Amino acid sequence: MADGVRLDAELVRRGLARSRGVAQTAIAEGRVRVAGRSATKPSVKVDADIPIEVDGDDGYVSRAAHKLIAALDGFAVDPRGRRALDVGASTGGFTQVLLERGAAAVTALDVGHGQLVDELRGDARVTVVEGENARDLTAERLAELTGGAPAPDLIVGDLSFISLALVLPALTAVAHPEADLLLLVKPQFEVGRGRVRGGEGIVRERGDRHAAVRAVLGAARDLGLGARGVLSSPIVGSTGNQEYLVHWTAGAPDDPTEWDAAIDRLP
Repeated sequence: MADGVRLDAELVRRGLARSRGVAQTAIAEGRVRVAGRSATKPSVKVDADIPIEVDGDDGYVSRAAHKLIAALDGFAVDPRGRRALDVGASTGGFTQVLLERGAAAVTALDVGHGQLVDELRGDARVTVVEGENARDLTAERLAELTGGAPAPDLIVGDLSFISLALVLPALTAVAHPEADLLLLVKPQFEVGRGRVRGGEGIVRERGDRHAAVRAVLGAARDLGLGARGVLSSPIVGSTGNQEYLVHWTAGAPDDPTEWDAAIDRLP
């Protein structure tokens, strides 16, 4: 099998994935089986005639789509006619949902390259921005990247390997004054290393997860953002971490104690 083809490339060749990025996501989520065994590495070499199965293809380019669906429905936010910014766009799960729900335009931004699937990359409503760190965004830079497009009035994001508190200043700076922000809080990137369980990378203690949410809400409040809702994500992260969805609006800070009870009820 060493002389075969990379598994992620073979999934694309067989039409089992729309891109290598989508294939890699499916493998990371444990949805790919090779000869009946769960595959864990996209780089493993496979023969052209070996049986490969992929579970859970629901038409979305990534399961992350269901996180945004839960946020839009749970917070009653309607993307129709809005100009959206999707930070950490990756293969495009969030972007796909925004377009399905009538967004006028979406800027799909990611620090990586070549991850957004071709069908979204080729959509006239999508502006693809690659190799750009959301933390470094300014209003001027975003306007330059989007050809002078108006400020986004809807910002969504599923970011990893960085604290959301470090990205919020940039997102606040580029947002329309009446923007809605729907962002994932991932405790594993908010708490100190001592609170993350060994090699698993999982925040096991509920109190630590809640503290992470409170810390991010506090950072947002300091920037003039007001929380309008907090929900648990309907699906856990790729490593098994519980994640949370938060809805903020610009220009209307919330009461620091307003969300304590809601956070206490989170898993």
